[in-house]
This record gives sequence, structure tokens and C-alpha cells, in this order.
Amino acid sequence: MGRGKVELKRIENPTSRQVTFSKRRNGLLKKAYELSVLCDAQVALLIFSPSGKAYQFSSHDMDGTLARYRTDVGLPQSNHPHSRALFWKSEMEDMKRSISSLEARLRHFVGEDLEPLSVKELKQLERQMSVGIERIRSKKRRFLAEHINLLKRKYKGLQEEHSRLQKRLNQLKDVVVTTSSRISDANPTSALEMEFQVDGLLI
Repeated sequence: MGRGKVELKRIENPTSRQVTFSKRRNGLLKKAYELSVLCDAQVALLIFSPSGKAYQFSSHDMDGTLARYRTDVGLPQSNHPHSRALFWKSEMEDMKRSISSLEARLRHFVGEDLEPLSVKELKQLERQMSVGIERIRSKKRRFLAEHINLLKRKYKGLQEEHSRLQKRLNQLKDVVVTTSSRISDANPTSALEMEFQVDGLLI
């Protein structure tokens, strides 16, 4: 029977984690050695344990392999100030070119400096702008729909508040009429004066 699939997550038990690290580290070093021998590959392997201890394997000179890697990915070869200055100068030139390219594209999007563009580039720019316009319209439609829904909710709330106030006003009128009727039975003149006063307040 084959082994079950192991879920890749951090091993919480420190002892188990250390045992697994030792076993897999040795297996990785062995695989790196086999790859270098079987395929005549230039292999360099660096491993740092959780405690900070370093393990390494190199089929050739480690410094030579690292120098080749730095060259391939465009890193400075050393910490020498001149090398680092050249590296950062190259990075700045790349950034300037990227900025110039982005500024040119921005001018194209607003309809400026279109003369150098070919028909193919103009068609591509037109497609990009059409896609952008459709996205803007879609965003605008969503924004308007959300705003309309918000206004509807506010309108509904105002209607409910108006109905509540109207109901309260009707209740107050009923109370005034009832009170006026009781006073009228006891003193007709006072009841008439009170009705005038209430009508004036309600108006």
C-alpha cells in the first residue's frame, strides 16, 4: 500500500519538526548531488535551519556559481561601492525608460502625440480605450444604481416618519376634541374659547 498524502502545513510539535527537517534536508542534498552527476548540471544548494545553521552543497565552486547567478539575474557581483553604483545607475535608467513609456501611453490615451503611431498601434489603442470606456460606464451604472437604492430607502424612511407624525397628530386632535367636549358640558363659554385657541395652534 502506498503512503497517504501528507498535508503541507507547519509541524507544530518541535521534535517531529526537527526530525522531518533532518530527513528532508538529507534527501534534498542527495537529490541535488544526483542531479549534478546524472545531468552534468551546475547545482548550488543553500539551506538554513530554523535555528539559523547553514547547510550547503555545490557541484562546482560555490562562489563561481553564485557569481554566475548574479550575472544572469542582473545583480551586482560584489558589495564594492563601484559595482553597486553601476547596478543602481542601471536600475535608474530602466525606471526612466519605464516612466517615459508610461507618460507616452498616457498622452496617447488623451489623444496627444498620435502622429508616430502606426495604424495597427492606433487600432490597439482604440480597442484599449473602448474596453476602458465600457468599464467606466459599468462602474457608473453600478454607482447610479446604488445611489438610487439609497434615495429610495431614504424616501421610504421619510414616508414612514410622515405617517408616524400624521398618526400622532390625529391622536392629539382626538384628545383635544374629547377634552373640549367634556369642558363644554361643564362650561360652554370656556369650551368655545378653548376650541378657538386649539384651532389657532393647529393652523
